[in-house]
Amino acid sequence: MSASDADREPYAAGPVAALRRIAFLLERTQQETYKVKAYRGAADTILQLDPDDVAARVREGRLRELPGIGASTAQVIEEAVEGRVPERLAKLERELGGPLVEGGTTLRPLLRGDLHSHSDWSDGGSPIEEMAFTAMEVGHDYLVLTDHSPRLKVANGLSAARLARQLEVIDAVNEHVSSGAPASDGFRLLKGIEVDILDDGSLDQTEEMLGRLDVRVASVHSKLRMEEAAMTRRMVAAARNRFTNVLGHCTGRLVKGGRGIRPQSQFDARAVFEACAEHDVAVEINSRPERRDPPTDLLRLAIDLGCIFSIDSDSHAPGQLDFLVHGCARAEELGLSPDRIVNTWPREKLLAWAAKG
Repeated sequence: MSASDADREPYAAGPVAALRRIAFLLERTQQETYKVKAYRGAADTILQLDPDDVAARVREGRLRELPGIGASTAQVIEEAVEGRVPERLAKLERELGGPLVEGGTTLRPLLRGDLHSHSDWSDGGSPIEEMAFTAMEVGHDYLVLTDHSPRLKVANGLSAARLARQLEVIDAVNEHVSSGAPASDGFRLLKGIEVDILDDGSLDQTEEMLGRLDVRVASVHSKLRMEEAAMTRRMVAAARNRFTNVLGHCTGRLVKGGRGIRPQSQFDARAVFEACAEHDVAVEINSRPERRDPPTDLLRLAIDLGCIFSIDSDSHAPGQLDFLVHGCARAEELGLSPDRIVNTWPREKLLAWAAKG
């Protein structure tokens, strides 16, 4: 689509939708954070205004008097208000709107939700509400909010008190999005945590708070180069913990990206996955492109040992919820049966499984 085509094509979604869609496209392809913030910030500003006021500012050339509205965001708003597809949006749809990876197209529609996501309460980039609304837009029945636990201070991990406050916010979000409909009939934001696995294999949150959650993802974030036998004991202990539902990004590796390359942790994978299978803990297929965790050989081993799995985005921004297709492509390639993937399950079945503790 050329600029002239964009001028002719009608656009009825409005400026907020256009700005949010641009931000989503940038996030799903891991573009620079400052660009994303510009468009999401402009959307927040416009959302607070009456549409007639926005239209008047467009006519009078006063958009840029508003906080957070610059030249590029003003152009998007002007074109959307005038009923045209914004040129910036059309360009990004062409360049960034296509498939993220080959494959995954059979399994992806079967996923009902995502068990690993972050908000700006820890190290994510967007409010809880934005994560929830975007999850609804991409077709999820549920999204588990799993902000970090206290020990991970660099990621602003949640103390028990902050987590308790977050649970109240989740209740309010669910009340808002349900609009009075029975919770079983629509989307639900689920209460979760990505809890650190401590050196001895215990979990970095009080049992009282862990017991109040719907789903718990347990991950190693520290001492990733721990000696193999000690790391094995650590991870097996976490898998045996009655609160653990998902073993997150088990090797901790990074294969590319802005944080550089990080080798995988060393542990007895057979012992760890056997513990997961015995205690009905799902092995996470982490869909972040820079992780691809577990590596293919370990993923194949976990499949052979009878583990169940969770394909998760580990999203830190709304657009990254689209990462799921990366994990789906890997699972399809290895012939993983959909019924062994817990987030293909209906919400009631998922919650019953996760409540085992």
